[in-house]
Amino acid sequence: MASLPNQLPRLELPSGTLLTTTADGPWHEPLLWYADEPSRPGDWSRLRATGRPLGLLPVLLEGGARDEGPQHWELSPADTTYPGDHDAEAWEAYACDELGSEHAEWPGLAPAPAGSTSETPDELAAAIADMIAETARPALVPARRSADIPASIGWSGPLNHENDVARLCAVLRSWEDRYDIRVVALGFDTMKVSVGRPPTTGTEAYALAAEHFAFCPDNIDREPPHGLRVYAETHLLGQEVWTFWWD
Repeated sequence: MASLPNQLPRLELPSGTLLTTTADGPWHEPLLWYADEPSRPGDWSRLRATGRPLGLLPVLLEGGARDEGPQHWELSPADTTYPGDHDAEAWEAYACDELGSEHAEWPGLAPAPAGSTSETPDELAAAIADMIAETARPALVPARRSADIPASIGWSGPLNHENDVARLCAVLRSWEDRYDIRVVALGFDTMKVSVGRPPTTGTEAYALAAEHFAFCPDNIDREPPHGLRVYAETHLLGQEVWTFWWD
């Protein structure tokens, strides 16, 4: 894979940290930059405008219940592959294993919904980032597309579910294509994405719910609502934000 040079060390940024800390010791270049201060409305948009031409994309970092910064996240870039090396066919086999017979048979990848939000995907992502700004810190990550942000930093949030986050990023790429998602925020074991083209019918939402279960079973199994159909109706139908949590 050809990659752009990491521009983080050469970019003039607000007061913050160029993070090289990983689970295996210092990384050879910064994995991300994050600010010393909490995010303010407009930060996500400003960082995107600054970073995107240089191969950098914004994301918000949340402490969550553990209240831990990314230096404590046990990032593992050395153990992370490239999302483009994984495809939908491999994901279908993985999804079948996760779903099994307890919930439903794997129906295949859901078709892209016909409708979309009035905003562009990046405008919606910026609006959602502004809504949660004060509880997170703004960051920049070397990544070509939003779906690759977790893999670019070797994020280990779903470690108990999948030990190579690039496989999940391959799914995020597919959702980016079909649902106009953007990775807006990451925590120790949580992720928020904006959804520019959410499901608009029960059928669309139910087909997508199977993908969500395979991607993050804890979302459905940890507490009510149990079951794909209820989850589809309450968490996916017309929803412009998806939130994931891995135990």
